[in-house]
Amino acid sequence: MLLPYLITPLYAVIDPVSTSMLWRRLGGARVERQYVPIARISPALPLTVIVAEDGRFCSHHGIDLAELREAIAEADDMDEMRGGSTITQQVAKNLFLWQGRSYVRKALEFPLALWIDLILSKRRILEIYLNIAEWGPSGEFGAEAGARRAFGKSPQELSRYEAALLVATLPSPAKRNARRPGPGLQRLAGLYVARAAKSPAAAACLRRSH
Repeated sequence: MLLPYLITPLYAVIDPVSTSMLWRRLGGARVERQYVPIARISPALPLTVIVAEDGRFCSHHGIDLAELREAIAEADDMDEMRGGSTITQQVAKNLFLWQGRSYVRKALEFPLALWIDLILSKRRILEIYLNIAEWGPSGEFGAEAGARRAFGKSPQELSRYEAALLVATLPSPAKRNARRPGPGLQRLAGLYVARAAKSPAAAACLRRSH
């Protein structure tokens, strides 16, 4: 139980892998991931992640209580609950916990997110997220593998729309294809591009994190 709290400070300088990546490797499944610093990622990608996943990323302390209350109010039980998870919570889950929805996992996730936010900088948290998120159906993890698979280019070369297409696949990278996006994915990406253009606070947050 204490191990994640002891390991977290090391992630200020060590590039981590996610539990999903570890399980795939243990099972002999393919894992493609090349860790890239946030300075070598197009600013469009982290900006779109913030506006799409966690608009108050720079102002909360790992948990967005207002968003969480809304998510709980809209759901009858844990299986129906959507949203409410911050980028920091997703980092906690991906690094130390398991996928799926359960009250036990959430109970473990909350204090871990608070601890990660206390120990690591916002820049580092965002960088870790961009490098452990699953961005493809065949074991592609991180922005480098995701951008290469979808567009044949590095994440540093992504346009705003390409970044938005990648982010739009995040909830279900096995089913949503940024390389051949359908109308729904295209509309969602367009919404993210427009939202990013109208989010000066998120853009300022990203600049501060650098």
